[in-house]
Amino acid sequence: MRTNEEILSSLPLDDALKGRTALVTGSSGGIGEAIARVLAASGAEVVVSGRDAGRAQDVVSAIAQAGGRAHALTADLGAEPDEIRAFARRAQEALGGEIDILVNNAGVYPGFLTDAVTDEEMQALWATNIRAPHVLVAALAPRMAERGSGTIVNIGSWMARVGVPYKALYPATKAAVEQLTRAWAAEFGPRGVRVNTVAPGATATRGTAASADQLAEMTRATPAGSPVRPVDIAYAVRFLASDEAVFVHGATLDVDGGIAATRLR
Repeated sequence: MRTNEEILSSLPLDDALKGRTALVTGSSGGIGEAIARVLAASGAEVVVSGRDAGRAQDVVSAIAQAGGRAHALTADLGAEPDEIRAFARRAQEALGGEIDILVNNAGVYPGFLTDAVTDEEMQALWATNIRAPHVLVAALAPRMAERGSGTIVNIGSWMARVGVPYKALYPATKAAVEQLTRAWAAEFGPRGVRVNTVAPGATATRGTAASADQLAEMTRATPAGSPVRPVDIAYAVRFLASDEAVFVHGATLDVDGGIAATRLR
């Protein structure tokens, strides 16, 4: 199986998203980086955002070297709502005034057993995983609806529908994301804005590198037999953002190697 970086370094160019603009939050690495690079390879002009300006610029450079168009913006999605609204305005300006595709990817996953979760971790989970997507959708979706077109893809998690004994609050935030997706699909869908979720499984990223052995063990008994690659999630996002998914509203697309739906032993 080809590695994530091998695939990202040799993405074929196409025009499936030509002429469209995209904001991908948390895209200076991991899943978000893969999404930004795949969308750009399909012709979208992308805003790459993250807390580290250097890493965001590295992603922009990779996109440019591959023939795409991108802009780097720094943003802390755990910030107060007014700061996130200002970030949305900066992203719009960078993209010429309009955003056609919003990918709510930025997320944090601190905390393990319930009684060990700190107040700071609890606030960070709420602010980044739930409040920030809500603020961005409130800021951007009405403008999409005025134009009669737009796509929002939220990044969820396989853990949203599976109870595990070692983490409760993070999956709860992702379950909230799935419900927001359904509600936003009902609210904005009749005005031309499609809203869906992609739910990754156990994914091999820089952020999970320290847990590589645990990820391998978790996925060994799945149909895929190995952790998800970020590019696999990016492909699903591209599909949902494209005209091929015109009748997909309020759905959650699992890209998890079968971890949530199957048991092999």
